[in-house]
Amino acid sequence: MRRSIPSTQALACFEAAARHESYTRAAQELALTQGAVSRQVIALEAFVGVELFRRTRHGMALTPAGEAYARKVRSWLLGMERDTLDLMAHQGAGGTIKLAAVPTFATRWLMPRLPQLAKTYPDITVHIDVQTRPFLFADTGFDAALYAGTPDQVHNWPGIEALHLMDEDVVPVCSPQLLARAVQRDLGRAWQPLAPQALADLPLLQQSTRPQGWVQWFQSVGVDAQRAMDGPRYELFSMLAVAATQGMGVALIPPMLVEAELARGELVVACAQPLRGERGYYLITPAQTMPSTVVTAFSTWLHRMAQHSSGVAG
Repeated sequence: MRRSIPSTQALACFEAAARHESYTRAAQELALTQGAVSRQVIALEAFVGVELFRRTRHGMALTPAGEAYARKVRSWLLGMERDTLDLMAHQGAGGTIKLAAVPTFATRWLMPRLPQLAKTYPDITVHIDVQTRPFLFADTGFDAALYAGTPDQVHNWPGIEALHLMDEDVVPVCSPQLLARAVQRDLGRAWQPLAPQALADLPLLQQSTRPQGWVQWFQSVGVDAQRAMDGPRYELFSMLAVAATQGMGVALIPPMLVEAELARGELVVACAQPLRGERGYYLITPAQTMPSTVVTAFSTWLHRMAQHSSGVAG
């Protein structure tokens, strides 16, 4: 059956001309003549039966249909280039995943575990770009996304399937020096977490994206803390972690994001009373698309790592 697919050269010429809105600049980029680019675009318009460009007083501009088609063609060409490079790099074995991810979770939880992925699946390569908001997979080259959000946010993300990895439970953590000063205890002696009331008298580190965090934590433990909203504010968990290790105060952070600091003794749990966060972490994949064997293997591995991490944290 003959497929309705234009020539790759025509699509490449159209994409370059659309991006530059100029046949001349597209020709320079593609090392072709202006006439060759023009003929390829005209042939493409004849093939699809739709006008993609219109002449203007200042040159040429995309029609609405051409603008929409250009976005799809650009994504398709980028995907083809990526897949071709992956095929060349792996010589037909294994594959790659282009992953969109929230930065702190990717840096502090996923990346330390990627060596384990390499041991289990040595032929899988993971490329990671930062992406914090929902997006349309059709407009990007992403195969999957690591997303932090509420169940409602995930539910309202169109055209996706979501695999819940873990909840964003937070606990108060601080430097051992700050904890030792709070109870006038020598660092050489074994430390014990503080009672919830004692934290109300310590400097608190706030997260600007969760301004009610400490208020909710103190409410959950039945403590009336007058200064629950006092203290410096930082946007990211990674910023809070650094401030806490420097003894600047107590921070509410998911233990899974400070595993290294807890293991090295740079941070300790100040009070063993977790607060269930509103958000969770999810692996997002496009719906109504048969996942590749590489994405399926990565999803299975990621879910297993998340279950182990939740078990350890709990």
